[in-house]
Order: sequence, then C-alpha cells, then structure tokens
Amino acid sequence: MTERTVREKPYDPDKVLTPGATIGVLGGGQLGRMLALAGRAMGYRFATLDPTPDAPCGQVADKQIVAGYDDIEAARKLAELSDVITYEFENVDASVTELLMNESYVPQGSRLLYTTQHRLREKRAIEAAGVKVAPYAEIGSVEQLREAVGRFGTPCVLKTATGGYDGKGQWVIRSAEEIEEAYATLSRAKTELVLEQFIRFAKEISVIAARSPRGEVRAFPAAENEHVNNILHVSIVPARVPADVLERAERMAVQIAEGLDVIGLIAVEMFLTEDGELFVNELAPRPHNSGHYTMEACRTSQFEQHVRAICNLPLGDPALMQPVVMANVLGEHVEPLLAWIAKPESEREVAGVTAKLHLYGKQEAKQGRKMGHVNLLTASPEAAFRWIEASNIWESNKK
Repeated sequence: MTERTVREKPYDPDKVLTPGATIGVLGGGQLGRMLALAGRAMGYRFATLDPTPDAPCGQVADKQIVAGYDDIEAARKLAELSDVITYEFENVDASVTELLMNESYVPQGSRLLYTTQHRLREKRAIEAAGVKVAPYAEIGSVEQLREAVGRFGTPCVLKTATGGYDGKGQWVIRSAEEIEEAYATLSRAKTELVLEQFIRFAKEISVIAARSPRGEVRAFPAAENEHVNNILHVSIVPARVPADVLERAERMAVQIAEGLDVIGLIAVEMFLTEDGELFVNELAPRPHNSGHYTMEACRTSQFEQHVRAICNLPLGDPALMQPVVMANVLGEHVEPLLAWIAKPESEREVAGVTAKLHLYGKQEAKQGRKMGHVNLLTASPEAAFRWIEASNIWESNKK
C-alpha cells in the first residue's frame, strides 16, 4: 500500500449517488446480502465479487463475479460495473483496493482498512482520537512477553496483530507457565503480536456509528452483547446499563468516526467495568453482527444507513422504536429452528414477543457457522429470553 493510498481523502463531499446507481460489494457474505436487500428497496442496483458461486449476496445482487479477492481482472470488472464500491469484510487485498480506488469510486478508501486490519495500528488510532483502550504492549520475543505479563499480571490476552476473529488468533495467558507455549503457538502466524491487559468487565457493549462524505454523523443505540464460545450469541437493546453510560458510549463511537475520517459504518466494541469505565476493544469498518437488531427495531437499519452514507444521502434517523433481543442462528440451530417455526402459533407463542427470522442463504449448515439471526421484538428482554428458552434451539450453547 502506497503513502498516497493511505493519506489522500478518497471521497468527494459534494458527490451524491442517487437511486438507480450500481453499488459494488467486495465480498459476498451475509452482510453484503442484507446490504443489497436494503439498497434494492431504495432503488439501487448491486454487483458483488466473491469466490463462492451462489454466495449469499450473489443470490440477491444483479450480478455476481465469481473470483478470488486477489484477482485483479475480476476487481477491474467490478469497477466497470459499479458507480461506487464498498466492502463487507476487512481482509481485503491491498493491491485490489488500490486498483479499485484508481478505477472506480471507493469513498471508504483504504486508510481505515489499513488501520483496522492491524491491532496495533488500530489501538494507536483509537488513542489518537482521544478514546481509551485497555493497556497493551507490542510483543516481538518471548522475553518481551514475559516482561509484559509481569507488568499486566494474569490473566492477560496475547493476540496476533492481523487476522483472527470470533476468538481465533488469541491466547488467554492464565499463568507464567503458559508464556512460552502461547508465544510459540501464535508466532507461527508470522505477524506481530500484542498483549492486552485483561479487563474485568461487567458488560460488553457495542455502538455502530455512520458518517457520510458531507460530514454528517449518527450513532445507533448501544447493544449489550453476550458471547458463547467467542461467537456473539445475543444482543440486547437497549443495553441494560445506566443512561449516562449509553450516552458516553455513543459519544465515543462518534468521536472515533470523526477522528478516523470514517465513511460508512464503524462498529465500536467496548468493555464496561464495574466502576463505569469504558474501554474500546476493537473496531469493524462495516455493518456488524451486533447491529442486526436495527433491521426491525430502528427507524433506519444499519444496512440502509450504510448505503445512505457511502452514497452521500442524508443519514436516516437511527432511533430505537422497539426494545429488541437479537439471537444468532448457527449451523447446529437451523434444523431445530425450522421445526420450531413450523409449529402452530399456539404451541410456540410467548406473550409479548414478535419474532422476525433472517436466514442468509448459505448452502451448508456447519457447526458454529453463522446461518442467520432472529430479532425478538419485545417490551422486555426477559420475555425474549423466555422465547429462547421455550424453543430449546440454543440448548447446545449451554454445554
């Protein structure tokens, strides 16, 4: 990636792409699918590039280019088809991104990707925006790791600087005896390592903010997130934390969006401690799993908002209309879920809950693979939990 690519502003504050334009999506997964469904309802066309035939986004796009993400000719074809290009995942090939920026309009640019693809760059950028992250140290040797573990104490978390998601690429060091094995295991990834002090948090929350080239910024209500096996299980909105914490979390997300010159969406994951401190854990420069609740519960969904932002339309109202609990549907949940929703309403009704199912069109339901989600619209999270309990679909998560 060249200095020019990283430094220049890739967007035009006066350029507006109205409905009828074609949006190119680099990546063909479920985020691209839901983005395309929202954008098509607004009158936009979609083209997507993904190596998997009949990918989730390809099923609903006007055109799918089946090719690898590092395929320069395929990227050039996407540029030819598109008036504006976005991406649905972070690990985009830098040379492809640069080509697309030269031959099409990519208002998100590559700078934010360059930053968020690398945990150390990301942490430094968050700090530069004036927002707090957990204490961390760059690790280049087992000796440095031993010294940092001594400073931070155990447990602490060793992570690869690049790659890794849903708990992959990290090791929770619980004792000094694990130091050498942890370093040997993660250093095989041939990337820098970062050690983070373990934050004893009371809640995990996230806020998704949107920013447009004209400089408008809006934040969605904070979600309270619960994970099982390092995969998001449920998001509860509004988050069950004091109002001042919600306000601070939204302000932090807006501060990051402005400080990092974000165009489109930025998901900001945070830890809330018992004494009310907020630490940013990580960023995602795209629609996010914890924002799926917005599809029915907010005046504007995260997907419509992303389209509005990259096309430089006025941003929509992100206000919450209805409390909601979003539950992820993994591969092992699909069959029991389909059996559950096929039952007569009288056998699966839980008072005060309206369930909205979204399946992503993936061909194979693998264990732990995200296949869909359910938005449970309800006056209280307790009613949603009763629906989840009654279905028995997520029983395997408790084991």
